[in-house]
Amino acid sequence: MVVAATGLKAEGFFPMSIIELNALSKWYGEVIGLNNVTTTVGRGITGLVGPNGAGKSTLMGLAMGQLRPSQGTITVFGRRVWDNPSTLAQIGYCPEGDAFWPNLTGTRFVRFLANASGLGGSAAREATRRVLELTGMTEHADRAIKGYSKGMRQRIKIAQALVHKPRLLILDEPFTGADPVARHELTDLFRQLAEEGVDILLSSHVLHEVEALTRQILMIDHGRIVAQGDLQTVRRELRDRPHAIRVRVDQPRRLAARLMDLDEVGGVRLLSADTLVIETGSPERIHDQLPGMILEGEFAVREIAAADESLEAVFGYLTNRSA
Repeated sequence: MVVAATGLKAEGFFPMSIIELNALSKWYGEVIGLNNVTTTVGRGITGLVGPNGAGKSTLMGLAMGQLRPSQGTITVFGRRVWDNPSTLAQIGYCPEGDAFWPNLTGTRFVRFLANASGLGGSAAREATRRVLELTGMTEHADRAIKGYSKGMRQRIKIAQALVHKPRLLILDEPFTGADPVARHELTDLFRQLAEEGVDILLSSHVLHEVEALTRQILMIDHGRIVAQGDLQTVRRELRDRPHAIRVRVDQPRRLAARLMDLDEVGGVRLLSADTLVIETGSPERIHDQLPGMILEGEFAVREIAAADESLEAVFGYLTNRSA
């Protein structure tokens, strides 16, 4: 079962599709990487999430033209990717693993890849200068890469992915090794790029990193798409899973007793001395009734929030469902 956001345009869950997969499969001998996938990826930032071995790397490899489909088709900007240099020239890629010439400086590494993308002379120098500044690597650009920290290596990989001004940026675990300050700066950079019209497909196993960047997700498990679209809409579509509402209150046991009188409440769990969780199939009805109940009982409430609309919660529901 695929859970998808509703009320969206027919061509996909974004206003315009950037990547289109049609009955796409990829297998490696007897191992299936992707299994008959039909979906789209659209404008802006899309988070590609799923457990290890789910098919994320296969999907990205197909989107970059590194892998040839076993069956079906994949297009980027409406054109095939495999063996199509004009389409590949519009894609930037930051891999998870390192593949450097360690004695090169950051400047020489990025400029070499600028040359490889077709830039030469002053254009390559200016493009290199621009992306080194953009990624915060100007100060370290003339040092050999072998002396870089893991976080600095991530930044220089992002710089090379941007040097030819791609329309689509594919990022595989871009926050790996980055300290909290670097993560914040990279998050701001990716948002800035998206605002400037660069579309981004980002894979990360750290779900809160994806959630900090975008609510648009493509969730994959066992080679199939299990959810796509806006995160909150996807959660609402999981009708067979009760919703959880977290309430921080001064008298949780007394409030719990009152809540159990409501037909819409399926259960109440006490999490701590001041926190309870309401399980319900009708969250809107509970939110409508809570204020009156709180005022009548003179409860001191510190927080009312959805406890399970996070990416981690939806991820858990869907991967358990498809296991």
